[in-house]
Amino acid sequence: MTAAIDLPDSLVTPTYGADSLAAVLPAAAGALGLDLSTATGLRSADATAALGLPAARRVVVVLVDGLGLHNLAERGGHAPFLRGLLPEARSLTTCFPSTTASALATLGTGTSPGLTGLLGYTQRNPDTGGLATMVSWTEQSDPYRPGTKTSAPLAVDPTVLQRQPTVLEQAGAAVSVVSPGPRKFAGSGMTRAGLRGPRYVVAETFADRVDATLTALRDDGLVYLYQGEVDKVGHQHGPDSWQWGDALEDTDAELRRLVRSAPRGTLVLVTADHGQVTSDLEAQHDVATNPALAADVALLGGEPRMTHVYTTPGADVGRVAERWASELGDDAVVVTGQAAVEAGWFGPVADHVRPIVGDVLAAARGRATVVDSRLHPAAARHMPGVHGSLTETEMVVPLLVAGG
Repeated sequence: MTAAIDLPDSLVTPTYGADSLAAVLPAAAGALGLDLSTATGLRSADATAALGLPAARRVVVVLVDGLGLHNLAERGGHAPFLRGLLPEARSLTTCFPSTTASALATLGTGTSPGLTGLLGYTQRNPDTGGLATMVSWTEQSDPYRPGTKTSAPLAVDPTVLQRQPTVLEQAGAAVSVVSPGPRKFAGSGMTRAGLRGPRYVVAETFADRVDATLTALRDDGLVYLYQGEVDKVGHQHGPDSWQWGDALEDTDAELRRLVRSAPRGTLVLVTADHGQVTSDLEAQHDVATNPALAADVALLGGEPRMTHVYTTPGADVGRVAERWASELGDDAVVVTGQAAVEAGWFGPVADHVRPIVGDVLAAARGRATVVDSRLHPAAARHMPGVHGSLTETEMVVPLLVAGG
């Protein structure tokens, strides 16, 4: 890491220290009195002190997918319990890209995407040239001819790509560690990559998962609890919709029940992987219909708010970056992948991860998106709620503390 990138004031530079999402699980472990550290130098005791957490016999870490600090503050009327915790909340930065696969692995390992190898919603598999979807752990070998082959399971062992020990694994050597979740996530590639280690308890609804958490809290230890409904509804209807408000209300009520029903001595930490912004279709750029964007491009990864541009062999990467910057103008910050690596946007980058980084990166600004209609179906192009870029709304997440 050598050269910082001068970002506009409205954008946030990623960090991976004690003020970031990466510190949450190490801090939780420290609150339980466990001594552990991560590959990026986060020590549990230091993270606990930095986040101001008390000692506890039991800790629940709740990740509400898509509940950025700005989203919560703007829609706090739908969350009276969480709103009551906001005055004492801490602001944390999430990882880059600000997307679920990258953030869950960052949370789970206490490190960074550059070490975990999960660099976006989709990314190039250097071994095959195909486009891998990291949340579902699938790969499409010829993404620009979607009718020729359907997605198949990604033939990459999660522990080969993501080689860092998880905090949950380390904690599980000393205390009970439990994670309630839907059956479809039990043993999934994403779970095995970034969140391996806990005893997984199948519980389909969020209410069921809260019940399972309360059962697990009969023993001292750590529970990791995931809630994905807020993000799902945001993608479908937008973070400004009444449907999003309803999803937040339901989540808030269950979290209030969790805190009120938990045994004395339970510390509950509520955070998020990213926020969401509302897209503007008038500010959408389609690579398929723009020759200047399409030139020298072999594959697009990432998501509409943060694009990995993989160039054709022999292309002048610098010229591609300049062309994209000219075409996108104020709608994106465009840098080379090398510049982003050197600036530390992905944290430290392992040798086996470096080929996954796009040759050019386009981080959207405002409400803009970048898509490719040859690659992205209509539903993805018209998605009202999006994330992945460096805006404060996407990058700043809360740490809310209750109980203890």
